[in-house]
Amino acid sequence: MIPVPMDHHDKMRLRAAAFRATRLYPGPVGELLSRELLTWEEFGYRLGGGQLVMRLVDHVLQSPIGQAEAA
Repeated sequence: MIPVPMDHHDKMRLRAAAFRATRLYPGPVGELLSRELLTWEEFGYRLGGGQLVMRLVDHVLQSPIGQAEAA
């Protein structure tokens, strides 16, 4: 199986979510999410099964920034 390169739109969504994760979840959790998303963009898509990662991207991009502080 030859991995199909990720399209530009998905790459931009992953990068935006990685940046936003550090604002949504300050501290080590946000840093871990950010690094994981950036790593997925670079290497992980080759492994397949990106549904969970893309659901995480959706969650991070749709959650209000102040939500984590209120919880």
